[in-house]
Amino acid sequence: MKIGLALVLSLGVTASLAGQATRPAPRETPRRAPAVPAAPEVTIAITNARVFPVSGQAIERGTVVIRGTKIAAVGAGIPVPSGARVVEAEGKIVTPGWIESATQIGIVEIQSGAEGTDDQSTTDKELSAAFDVVDGFNGESTVIPVTRVEGITRAVVTPSGSGHVLLGQGAMFDLSGAQVPASVVKAPVAMFANLGEAGAASEGGSRASAMLRLREALQDAIDFERHGVAWANAQRRTYARGRLDLEALGPVVRGELPLAINANRASDLLAAMRLADEFHLKLILMGAIEGWRVADQLAARKVPVVIKPLTNIPSFDALGATLENAARLSKAGATLVLSSFDTHNARNLRQEAGNAIANGLDRDAALRAVTLEPARVWGVAERIGSLEAGKDADVVVWSGDPFELTTRAEHVFIAGREVSSDTRQKQLFEKYKTIK
Repeated sequence: MKIGLALVLSLGVTASLAGQATRPAPRETPRRAPAVPAAPEVTIAITNARVFPVSGQAIERGTVVIRGTKIAAVGAGIPVPSGARVVEAEGKIVTPGWIESATQIGIVEIQSGAEGTDDQSTTDKELSAAFDVVDGFNGESTVIPVTRVEGITRAVVTPSGSGHVLLGQGAMFDLSGAQVPASVVKAPVAMFANLGEAGAASEGGSRASAMLRLREALQDAIDFERHGVAWANAQRRTYARGRLDLEALGPVVRGELPLAINANRASDLLAAMRLADEFHLKLILMGAIEGWRVADQLAARKVPVVIKPLTNIPSFDALGATLENAARLSKAGATLVLSSFDTHNARNLRQEAGNAIANGLDRDAALRAVTLEPARVWGVAERIGSLEAGKDADVVVWSGDPFELTTRAEHVFIAGREVSSDTRQKQLFEKYKTIK
């Protein structure tokens, strides 16, 4: 018995040692790396400039103080904080960063088919409203630097195309070069749709059929809001659009998300306003080449219009095209936003605004139409659009009058960080300026 017990004990010890040999050593609790101190907020003071806050009167010999990502102070006689980087701006003009309100920057690199474009859905009509530009945005697009060096710091990126009456959801991005989600200012800002010629082309060639399809989609979205559970259990009629589109249209029919409709002819603009009244929608009108013809109605209904001022070539869609469109809309009291409606030449927004001034638009109204008004229309005025303490530090120092083509944006700050003036175009120029 003693021998047997000894053998058992011996085998137990051996097994125990063997188990210890094969069992991994207990993992030590990892030590936390010492906390890295946060980078100190950089303070910048732009001094002695003529400052246009937009939300108030121009300030002569004013100072703008930037601390970190925000504007800390704006005014005359403001002391320069100790240790601040000073940007001497005597004889120069300071404004908020400009906002481009209709572009495909970041989703269209080159117009060469699917390889260079991510601006639209070409699937069947059950999937277009749910299309979201955020998922295709490229913060490293070469179009971004050449745009921001002209003082444009934020952009509303819109879906495009003529294959659907509903195009999808647009978003606002900063042009810092950051990728999603850091570059997203607000998403979505609106649901975009086509009426007029483009809408008719997508729905059988008739304006009436385009309106019918749009009305059908809105009616289905309302029904889906009320009876979604029944629909999911096959206890409700089928809808013309798929679940994703109906869900995307929910905020539109609830009045939470604007419907931005591309339309130009006066009759189309009036039809869009009737649709908005019928469904109690928040409406934004894009294009509005004949907006001046219904300016009083637009002003009375407080419907914002986003226009390209340099449009005066008539078409069947807009026989009343005129360079005075912006001035007439503004004088009528309509909410006016200026845009280039361009991607690769969005930098020409300054030329567009300058020409609007040359054709009667008040200078202060023109500056508001590329800064504070678009910020209000797209729902981000609490962050950008004017030079006020607490807002994001989107600030541009101009060499002179920003509406003059010879003026340069000498310093461009996006959320407090000065962005480089380098562009691919400059790099190519330097590379090939001397041919050996």
